[in-house]
Amino acid sequence: MSWWSGFFELKPLFHLLLPLSIHWIAEAMTVSVLVDVTTTALCPQQSSCSKAIYINGLQQTITGIFKMAVLPLLGQLSDEHGRKPLLLLTISTSIIPFALLAWNQSKEFVYAYYVLRTFSHIISQGSIFCISVAYVADVVHESKRVAVFSWITGLSSAAHVIANVFARFLPQNYIFVVSITLLTFCPLYMHFFLVETVKLDPGKNQELGFCTRVIYVLSRRYKSMRNAAEIVIFSPTLRGVALVSFFYKLGMTGIHSVLLYYLKAVFGFNKNQFSELLMMVGIGSIFSQIVLLPILNPLVGEKVILCSALLASIAYAWLSGLAWAPWVPYLGGSFGIIYILEKPATYGIISKASSSTNQGKAQTFIAGANSISGLLSPIVMSPLTSLFLSSDAPFECKGFSIICASVCMIISLIFACMLNPNTGSRDDDLEGNQQDPLLNYN
Repeated sequence: MSWWSGFFELKPLFHLLLPLSIHWIAEAMTVSVLVDVTTTALCPQQSSCSKAIYINGLQQTITGIFKMAVLPLLGQLSDEHGRKPLLLLTISTSIIPFALLAWNQSKEFVYAYYVLRTFSHIISQGSIFCISVAYVADVVHESKRVAVFSWITGLSSAAHVIANVFARFLPQNYIFVVSITLLTFCPLYMHFFLVETVKLDPGKNQELGFCTRVIYVLSRRYKSMRNAAEIVIFSPTLRGVALVSFFYKLGMTGIHSVLLYYLKAVFGFNKNQFSELLMMVGIGSIFSQIVLLPILNPLVGEKVILCSALLASIAYAWLSGLAWAPWVPYLGGSFGIIYILEKPATYGIISKASSSTNQGKAQTFIAGANSISGLLSPIVMSPLTSLFLSSDAPFECKGFSIICASVCMIISLIFACMLNPNTGSRDDDLEGNQQDPLLNYN
């Protein structure tokens, strides 16, 4: 029943999910190709490219620094000014970076791509999904949200499978052209068909002077940011899931930032092997998210699903880091069918612990805190991976950096075992006692 109820709840979300799915396809189809493009441009005729690993790590570090402030800000703006304008902004940022690579793939254009893609990631990475989750919370009843979240993440996996089919069989010269065509379609479709779900207040400050208006806006942003922090900090559930999510992202972000370059250097993988690996994981993830999670969630709850996903992520890291043959990464990748459930389980716990008016704040504040992982993990993973792939490695273990990243998932699992989603006050319970949570601190 939960499985079908989740499916039928998707009907009012059609105009959100269609452009989102196309956007995911357009972005994911470039992932396996970017490794070859970057390596060819920066390190011609070399299988291992330290320069590519470092520039990828630098991009993630810069993105992580700015996302800490930008992501919560975007969530607040979506609560106050509507989901639709923020979705239009975030979903449009990928068009120009990929257009550069469609035009030219020389070294200079690859560098320009990384610069523009960094700005794009600051605005869009994580925020698109978080604002979409807040949109879902506006439309779907709380009791059915986890099932809907699992359907949406399942659609994301399906989009990645389709994207990797494109990447596997399309000629490399056409991949970026197809990608930017699809990316351009998404904001246009949203503009004409997506319905706003937030009831906006009429403008109250139109007659204020410019300086007064600037001071008012800055003061309001500060109070809103402070409110978002208090919502998370004073809720045991939100605080606990924030720690779980942070350490998980710290490890997984580090692995994903170097994994494809590691596989290319050690086993000579190219876009075809990358696409096959990602397709295998994606197909299994569709089943686990769309069918398995909605059935299991009413029986075992989000905590058990979350802990199982974290255990699978640890197995994935160890098999990838200790891979002794080309087939082992495929075996490790198969655990992605389970660890992918971390995302809908986490979104479900956060959504249940947040009021309807603070969905965007809670989701994006935690995501913004998690962006610190994008700052920290490349600082360690890039030089460590480069060292163990070189001839100067202190001992023979080319995937040693990936093994180190698994420690973060182990810490995350410990925090998840201590998590109790059924205790602690929701932030709307706090609001019932006081209209403004900031009044006690002013």
